[in-house]
Amino acid sequence: QVQPVESGGGLVQAGGSLRLSCVASVGTFSRYAVAWFRHLPGKEREFVAAISRSAFTYYADSVKGRFTISRDNAKITVYLQMNSLKPEDTANYYCAASGSGTSYYAGRSAGEYADWGQGTQVTVSS
Repeated sequence: QVQPVESGGGLVQAGGSLRLSCVASVGTFSRYAVAWFRHLPGKEREFVAAISRSAFTYYADSVKGRFTISRDNAKITVYLQMNSLKPEDTANYYCAASGSGTSYYAGRSAGEYADWGQGTQVTVSS
């Protein structure tokens, strides 16, 4: 198991930026695809962005052009840089890891990820 740990959430005004970090518990993090999902109470968990083992990136249409996912395997960390934040980006953000799939693949479905962090809250005020 990877046991991801998220950090970097907080309160920010609309138009501002935050950078979320997802740190793994194992040095083999480079062998995992990693994704960010977000969740609001009463709603389904929503895909945000994902990065494959070989750093192919995938984004939800709602964040494309504003968010950037990246990874630093030496630091066993995946980042989510969030710019031009909107109130509708408010949610609890989760990092998830998957050890399956090809090197260029990172899924958009929560069911494809076995290891999940506890989440970090992002609140964007208008």
